[in-house]
Amino acid sequence: MTRLDSPSEPETEGALACDGPRALLLEAREVPLGGVRGMSVHRSLPQRALPMVGAWCFLDRFGPQTTTMRVEPHPHIGLQTVTWPFVGEVRHRDAIGSDVVVRRGVLNLMTSGAGIAHSEYSVGEGPVPLDALQLWVALPESRRHGERDFERIEDLPVVDLGEGSSACVVVGEFAGTSSPARMYTPIVGAEVFLPAGTRTVLPLTPAWEYAVVGVSGAPVVQTPDPLAVSDLGLLYLGRDRDSVEIVADEDATVFLLGGEPFESDIVMWWNFVGRSHDEIVEAREAWEAGTERFGHVVGHGDERIPAPPLPGVRLTQRRRRL
Repeated sequence: MTRLDSPSEPETEGALACDGPRALLLEAREVPLGGVRGMSVHRSLPQRALPMVGAWCFLDRFGPQTTTMRVEPHPHIGLQTVTWPFVGEVRHRDAIGSDVVVRRGVLNLMTSGAGIAHSEYSVGEGPVPLDALQLWVALPESRRHGERDFERIEDLPVVDLGEGSSACVVVGEFAGTSSPARMYTPIVGAEVFLPAGTRTVLPLTPAWEYAVVGVSGAPVVQTPDPLAVSDLGLLYLGRDRDSVEIVADEDATVFLLGGEPFESDIVMWWNFVGRSHDEIVEAREAWEAGTERFGHVVGHGDERIPAPPLPGVRLTQRRRRL
């Protein structure tokens, strides 16, 4: 997914380290993307006070809605994109020749390295029901300058949490179970299903920070005070927890985000994740000049999404304020 909202949020305050448990409920904001797609998304990350959870630096939910998705070729640097559909099918094409359809239960994982371009189309000629999460993971220094890559993984592990509750480990590690997806920092992304009338304990790694994202059913998280997480809400749990209990009065689904606190603050602008203003400028100029840095998306001609203008200030690193 490409960002078409206002992408500049210069940060000037000093960073705060997360030094313990938190219980901060943050609401997603609606972002109308417009254009030929006429789509709206709800954005849970980044938040002004919380730019990252572990290496997770971006979370959109596009849907549930009936729409035509036509995201033309656009670039990325310094990140991995994680596409996780709930309803509908999305055709992914990229600059290393991938041309696949992603559907429910299938992970679409693209690693940009130093640069990649891709497109995303809904399957079908007209508007179709769509609902999915689109997430970005910031790449560490050891991988962000490397080669581009793409994985489509159909067989993902599922953890039995008891009483009918289960967790599909989309990326990373959860409850002693690891996804086959290639990740480059200690991390977890897991879809957790909670049947009506259950109290489910999710095991956590105390050194990691976590957030629970509401997908459906408004479950209540014991923090220890009970907090209901509505659809699109994000409950930031901080770190130093070995577990969290979730109560579901009705069938509910949440997405668990977590990981080791990231190695550095990042500069994120448009579709780029870097470490400095100058890196972002260089990537933007390379995209606008049509250089080989991002390659050419298979099956496309000259169509592409142009980069927006840079803000009139230097971009600085996004830093947590809580």
